Amino acid sequence: MAEPLWTSAEIEAATGGKLSGEAFVATGVSIDTRTLEPGDLFVALGGVRDGHEFVDQARDKGAAGALASRPVLGSAVMVDDTLKGLERLGEAARERTPAARRGAVTGSVGKTSVTQAIMAGLTLAGRAHSSVKSYNNHIGVPLTLARMPRDTERAVFEIGMNHAEEIRPLTRMVRPHAAVVTTVGPVHTENFPDGEAGVARAKAEVFEGLQKGGVAVLNADDRWFDLLRAEAEAAGARVRTFGRAGGCDARLIDFQGAGSHAVVQARFHGKGLDFPILQTGMHWGLNSMAVLLMLEALDVDLGDSLAALGSFEPLAGRGAETAVRLAGGAFTLIDESYNANPISMASAIATLGARKTSGRKVVALTDMLELGAEAPGYHAALAEPLADAKVDLVFAAGPLMKSLWDALPPTRRGGYAEKAADLAAEVARAAEPGDVVMVKGSNGSKAGLIAQALARLDVRPGEAG
Repeated sequence: MAEPLWTSAEIEAATGGKLSGEAFVATGVSIDTRTLEPGDLFVALGGVRDGHEFVDQARDKGAAGALASRPVLGSAVMVDDTLKGLERLGEAARERTPAARRGAVTGSVGKTSVTQAIMAGLTLAGRAHSSVKSYNNHIGVPLTLARMPRDTERAVFEIGMNHAEEIRPLTRMVRPHAAVVTTVGPVHTENFPDGEAGVARAKAEVFEGLQKGGVAVLNADDRWFDLLRAEAEAAGARVRTFGRAGGCDARLIDFQGAGSHAVVQARFHGKGLDFPILQTGMHWGLNSMAVLLMLEALDVDLGDSLAALGSFEPLAGRGAETAVRLAGGAFTLIDESYNANPISMASAIATLGARKTSGRKVVALTDMLELGAEAPGYHAALAEPLADAKVDLVFAAGPLMKSLWDALPPTRRGGYAEKAADLAAEVARAAEPGDVVMVKGSNGSKAGLIAQALARLDVRPGEAG
């Protein structure tokens, strides 16, 4: 049987709630009956669908009990507000593991991948805990905290935002010992009247929750570095830097792709360091520097940190590669369909450009979202990096990508559609053996539909072509 995570008495004490029904022991915490495991505490959150409507279903799937704000059948701890109850449960989980070292990750690009790479190092060092998927908002962060086992030694939390004042309450909930801002860019700028500067200040909120004497890991190459450093120091943080310039604590010297992996050449606190990683995206040069500094701040041995980076594979939708077999051979699918913004798009295109291939370089791109009034210009500007990368064919989908399509020379145009679903078949027909095909776009613009359609082309041995 799984170790107890919460007893109903502990849930009562943490939330100020009152038990209804029989006492219970929970081995997990869930907010979704689709992923609920037997023994979980089911938290009936409000929303488009009221979680109380699913309490019976949760009980039928084996939930140990519920956290509810109105009468339900079965065992439950009753509270006035289930979201506030979840927050208090998360804070109680933090307080009962006072020796655990906690890290926080935010930034415009790379939060989830960097968080999970840090988790890979924490796991090698001992009992570790982290966010799953992209659980980084006002629900995901307290849920991740509430799921933290009582014997946790180290943990890392992803913290995201779309608006100002969203990170501040979350970092104060986590109370990290170290926090990293991966980079700041034109993401969610439609929600900030002052554009990127507002985004930078919102990211800097993460330092306000740092433990006294905590570490702030900052990208010295970022144009907002001075602002972030000032905010970190004002919060009492010890600043550690990564970047390409001399003087950085973790300095990237070179990044060389080699097939399905890359070799990073760096200087770490002034000492030379060369190591392989299972990533090909050029942004992983700096990402790996950030990971090393965060793991150091969380008391992970350098050997474990390098071992973790050397075995950490690309996440689904974030650079994962697949050989898709056709009747006459195979092409390489690079799935970058989870998200996109001008920074990550330029990096992915440059990475593709540096790649050696016997076939063509093909991209299928969908709209980058939440860029405000400047969005058409950001899309049209991709024509230049695509030319620099010598991309052979460009397929584009979405009203914003029409600006890129219009900026492309006819020789580079593969196809355009208003919707990703309408473009998928066209990209699939164009793919040939030897090609490298990269799919990238914002999750909301359905780039994943194109990646899925291409993956389905795979011809297994013995199947008809």
